[in-house]
Amino acid sequence: MPATRSFPALGTTATVAVTEPPALDAAVELLRERLEAVDLACSRFRAESELAWVNAHAGVAVQVSPLLARSVRIALDAARSSDGCVDPTLGSQLRGAGYDRTFALVRARGTWQFAPSPARRAAWKDVRLDERRTLLVPEGVQLDLGATAKALAADDAARALAAATGAGVLISLGGDIAIAGAAPPGGWSVRIADDHAAPVAGPGPTVAITVGGLATSSTAVRRWQTDRGEAHHILDPRSGRPAVTPWRTVTVAAGTCVDANVAATASVVLGADAVSWLVAARLPARLVRDDDSVVAVAGWPADEERAA
Repeated sequence: MPATRSFPALGTTATVAVTEPPALDAAVELLRERLEAVDLACSRFRAESELAWVNAHAGVAVQVSPLLARSVRIALDAARSSDGCVDPTLGSQLRGAGYDRTFALVRARGTWQFAPSPARRAAWKDVRLDERRTLLVPEGVQLDLGATAKALAADDAARALAAATGAGVLISLGGDIAIAGAAPPGGWSVRIADDHAAPVAGPGPTVAITVGGLATSSTAVRRWQTDRGEAHHILDPRSGRPAVTPWRTVTVAAGTCVDANVAATASVVLGADAVSWLVAARLPARLVRDDDSVVAVAGWPADEERAA
């Protein structure tokens, strides 16, 4: 039977599960080390992070580490594949909306007055990163890698831990899930919920996965009060404001956790157009409206089919 352990990391909960219980301790230590490195490279909330240093030098070409360079490339690839729906250049807009610190501190603050939305003088296409890891972020732009860095960390960690331990591995970082190695008989069982911290025995459908990744994007949890009403953390790049969407939660299965996360986030932004977009991309997905009604697309089984 798989062995599992969870701990706080990246402002959320990290969970590692392995098919071989003796491998768990080593897997946990390896995961802790990898996530600390990711946080130091990619956090928008740590003053000493490499990303904070890059944002402070917007307008100047700087040399960056291999880890940050790869994370930025993945974020730019995500913007390209989503037609700009998942945009890593919204750091200033997120700050203006009130997401200027870890979410625990945002929630504790109580309320926020929306700052004027900065005029967008540049877009993700204007970010330059060459093969020598020279990065140029346009002046006035702040990078935010929240939509992809965590999912990339899950993908990389799952592969590395499976190779190091010889066990089948599942990594969940705040609900962004990646697996590597041989899955347990019947696959890894994953319960779908708005909040990754919901009790394991709580309500919600369960799916089994054997390869790739699974990701959920939701507007239900990371919400806070502002002078304009409640805001959430998924911004529409077209407006720089929290996306107005019919979807409370979108869960997508894909070949990697990064691909699943990009598709789930893009679907929230796309709104009603998400269904046809997911079908065209052949990405199985479960979309939940605010009234709890569910749309299953591209081969994702309807809840009643799964419960039968």
